Amino acid sequence: MSTFSKGALKGCIVSALLVFGAGCSTHPNDDVIAKNVQSKVAADPATKDSAVLVTSKDGKVSLRGSVKDGATQLRLQQIAREEPGVTGVDDQTAVLPEPAAAPEQAANTPTTAPAPVETPKPQSIVLPAGTTLTVTVDQALSSDKSQSGQTFQATLAQPVTVRGTTAVPKGSKVTGTVVTAKKKGKIKGEGQLSLSLTSITIRGKNYPIQTGTLDSTVKGKGKRTAATTGGGAAGGALIGGLAGGGKGAGIGALVGAGAGLVGGALTGNKQIEIPAESPLTFTLSKSLTLPPGRN
Repeated sequence: MSTFSKGALKGCIVSALLVFGAGCSTHPNDDVIAKNVQSKVAADPATKDSAVLVTSKDGKVSLRGSVKDGATQLRLQQIAREEPGVTGVDDQTAVLPEPAAAPEQAANTPTTAPAPVETPKPQSIVLPAGTTLTVTVDQALSSDKSQSGQTFQATLAQPVTVRGTTAVPKGSKVTGTVVTAKKKGKIKGEGQLSLSLTSITIRGKNYPIQTGTLDSTVKGKGKRTAATTGGGAAGGALIGGLAGGGKGAGIGALVGAGAGLVGGALTGNKQIEIPAESPLTFTLSKSLTLPPGRN
């Protein structure tokens, strides 16, 4: 073989190798194909909600997963075929069944829910004017030792009920005031003692109240009068006799439903005295509204 012939043969071999290499470089890359198709499926409005996995082998794309309908399935196939380098499409996706329709309601079934039944709100408790409060005083009071404007404490001796509910329980603390306290003179002048209640504490909460005034007067030579004013019934006083030597009045008995103040001296130069724990009955002159109570 001539030198020229050997050179020509070598050139042909190199050319063939270059052409073969160029052909290999244009062979489709399966990873790139699968990635591109997967991205386009995710971006396309018709297929973005489909649960589809894309793979590729030797340029043939396989589609696996589920789609909502046949139209979506056809769009997936179209996206895969349009990808450069794809030689075929194997569609293995499944169309999901449509959800069953809800059964129709019977004709006589109401279409709207019944209106909720409102629970009645608890009503406030009202103690009307004229309600009596029987208390026992916590300290002694008298016409000669007490001062006008002085505050005294008392305890409710009987519960007050309204509509079967204990509105004010026994033992509730009560505050009162000495409206008038006047010492009786030895020869002339009257001894006076007037009381009223100003507040009551019920289950830990304090309420202002207004009651009639309980008045007792001792005139010269031992004549005594007693009355309930400002809404109470006159003559309903709690009468008590003095113990011997003027050392304190005994606790008298209740007289009538409007029983009130303890009387003092019947003769001589005695004062009006109310020992501690004496029962007194006051009458509300203004109604009192309380929150819903409990028995």
